[in-house]
Amino acid sequence: MLRIVTVSLIILLNVAVGCRMNDTGRGQLMPDRARTSLGSAGVVKVAGASESDIVEQIAVNRQAYRQGLGLLIEHYRRMGNNRKLGWAEKEMKALDAIPQYKYIIDAEVAGSNLRASTSIPEADVLYMDAVELHNQGDRVPLIKDTELLRLALDKYNQLIRKYPSSDKIDDAAYKAGQIYEYFRDYTIALTYYTRAYEWDAATIYPVRFKAAYILDKRLHRRSEALELYQQAVKKEGRYEEWKEFGQERIRELTGTQEGAAKR
Repeated sequence: MLRIVTVSLIILLNVAVGCRMNDTGRGQLMPDRARTSLGSAGVVKVAGASESDIVEQIAVNRQAYRQGLGLLIEHYRRMGNNRKLGWAEKEMKALDAIPQYKYIIDAEVAGSNLRASTSIPEADVLYMDAVELHNQGDRVPLIKDTELLRLALDKYNQLIRKYPSSDKIDDAAYKAGQIYEYFRDYTIALTYYTRAYEWDAATIYPVRFKAAYILDKRLHRRSEALELYQQAVKKEGRYEEWKEFGQERIRELTGTQEGAAKR
């Protein structure tokens, strides 16, 4: 009797699952090997290509893939082919869920030799647009609009990229650093804070303190942090709260290093 009940339950489960899972398209999924080999003969060789060239090609390919899927979805919708429409929509949904990185970090590409020296009206407008987005995204304490912050970040980076001699590039670098720090991209934030004082040694922002803090508390590169704290106390001492914190960390880090040397 127990065996009959068990078999009956299995049959019912299979029927129920089958009703929900008809035409899933699983048999039509590309084999893993085919995914990597399909079309390989037509792949452009990238030996010697720059990072920006490769990333640009990826962006083009992403867009072409999305457009192709969109066309397929519209085709199946017009034809009333709901089975294949479901497959294409599922693939589009999966595409949307895949993280897509920009890879190019503009402050790295720009290098340390830029100088914030020229008043450029177009750059000023772009900067104000970025600041407005930044403020909107940061308006409510503890609840940030990350989409607006990313849009602001795009504009800060666009300014650095398009107007490298603008007197706003250090401002843009500092503001971008704040956003990267919020996203916990500490190494990238460090790059932007560093660029801010490299591009304008007299920048109005506490960027040396901010960079030293990241080196100290986030990346645990204490010897580098100590050196930068010492510079910051001299060059950015007008920021009293930061100055006090920096002086305290200098004492602590110096004491730690002296104790280690004695041992």
